[in-house]
Amino acid sequence: MFRGLTILEVVGHHTTGVALRSLDPASTAHLLVLVLNRTLHFAVPAFVFLSAVVLTRSLLKRFEPGRYFWRRLTRGGWPYLLWSALYIVWYVWTGQREASTLTDPERWRDWLLYGKASYHLYFLLVALEVYLVLPLLLPLARRRPSITAALLLGLALQLGLYLLNREVLRLPFPASTVLWYMLPITLGVAVGARLDDFQAWWRRRRWVLLPVLALAYGLYLPAALAYARGENVTPVVYSGLSWLYTSLVALGLLGAAFRLVRTAPLRAAVGLLGTVSLQIYLIHPAVLQALERALPPDGPPAQVALTMLGYFVVALLGPALLGRALLGTRLSPLLFGR
Repeated sequence: MFRGLTILEVVGHHTTGVALRSLDPASTAHLLVLVLNRTLHFAVPAFVFLSAVVLTRSLLKRFEPGRYFWRRLTRGGWPYLLWSALYIVWYVWTGQREASTLTDPERWRDWLLYGKASYHLYFLLVALEVYLVLPLLLPLARRRPSITAALLLGLALQLGLYLLNREVLRLPFPASTVLWYMLPITLGVAVGARLDDFQAWWRRRRWVLLPVLALAYGLYLPAALAYARGENVTPVVYSGLSWLYTSLVALGLLGAAFRLVRTAPLRAAVGLLGTVSLQIYLIHPAVLQALERALPPDGPPAQVALTMLGYFVVALLGPALLGRALLGTRLSPLLFGR
């Protein structure tokens, strides 16, 4: 359910990104779509959080280093390399990059070391780094830390790593590294260690966390809009608000997933998407780009909105149906690692 909800957000976020290129930047329609786009900007932290939850719970039951790292390599490393290569070829074939980039060592370095082969692939690189970090956090997980304490500890740790990067490391693309996601990781480790208690904890704490989320969103959105427009923002303020907003959304999504799973139609539809979320994640950008080239969105805002709705449905359901059709075949692990 969590994966299904989050992959809906991913496709929606990227579809609104296409719409923004087709709307007058001075129009009300552009502003509304930009607000939706920035609101839906929480997928990577949410997926990182879920990975930490699921793997922490698994590692606490049994940690066999050889088996763990081999599965992470085949399920994460191989799809990352394969789809990086596929998208590198795709961007050249569609004319979005010059063919000369294929012989540029610096471009290959950025594509593979920073997840820049396509705009969405950095998540798989971050996930690989998360897989390396999680076994180091097992001593913390075994202590079953309070989820509330983990939220506060994660915020402090995240700020410390931000300052470390700003003053010492100076990484060129910090958001493509695990350092940028220590808050959702720390939170995910605590939730994974206490997953059996999470629903009770959420019912008690949501009356505090949801207003805090609303406040964080109210502060985050103006900064996010300014950043998207290229206006000056204070980096530590924007990043801090983004970390808090996205991590609280991840907690809220998990609470919503537990609640929605009781509703049969939603459990069937959203849960089905969740079983092929990786397949959708990998394929949908190419579908959106192909649709934009074949059927460019044009006309008044209402017409653009209808076109974008069609984009969303095709980019979501096309990869989902393909992923489901390939499950259980030899081609599925070859293409997707599972």
